[in-house]
Amino acid sequence: MIKKAMILAAGFGKRIYPLTLKNPKPLLKIGNETLLSNALKFLELFGIKQAVINVHYLREQIVEYLDKSQFNLTINIVNEKDKILDTGGGVLNAIQHFSNEPFLTINPDTIWNSHYLEELRLMEKAFFENEKNKCSLLVVNKKKSFDQSFKGDFSLENNLINRKDKNNLNYIYTGLQIIKPEVFSSLYTKIFSINKIWDKLIESNELYGMESNIDFLHVSTLDIYKSLLEKNLNVK
Repeated sequence: MIKKAMILAAGFGKRIYPLTLKNPKPLLKIGNETLLSNALKFLELFGIKQAVINVHYLREQIVEYLDKSQFNLTINIVNEKDKILDTGGGVLNAIQHFSNEPFLTINPDTIWNSHYLEELRLMEKAFFENEKNKCSLLVVNKKKSFDQSFKGDFSLENNLINRKDKNNLNYIYTGLQIIKPEVFSSLYTKIFSINKIWDKLIESNELYGMESNIDFLHVSTLDIYKSLLEKNLNVK
């Protein structure tokens, strides 16, 4: 069972400017809930006991928010003080928190709700049943995305992710993965995208995926954020 997770909260949120000029993206609200709180409560419901959160941009606001909030899990903050380390480097920088245990990484700008719990449990079960599985992504067909500008990043065949046919990349990353620390063992670069890990696994047919059937709501741009607010979403 997975007991630890990492929330990626260090980014600048440039596509949400000007709202993120003074407020970090994870603290934007959908209804009465911040994106960060929504992600943390989702992890609580799944049974996560420890959440690691990396911070950089406007980090003082996120730290203050967490200090004033109460969640039923242990929270460790990893401060990317000097430079933002990107999605892969950010995880590598916090890898000591996960020992040798598989863990989740989750993006707070997806609107997570309880409907994802069943999918994540199935994904977790499949992960541990396959000894070859070092990394598994929850992906969704781009047709189910609220933001229809997404072009697609992956193909999914027999639970394996690839990028072979550039004209048939119908799946996008939801922002949730299960990953083993060992995939970072040969990396010595500090700043890099998680795509570097994924591409290496794709080369050896070792990047697994599970298709989500839930409508994908993601705070991608300012216009999309405004449209999501108009929907008066219930994120529970």
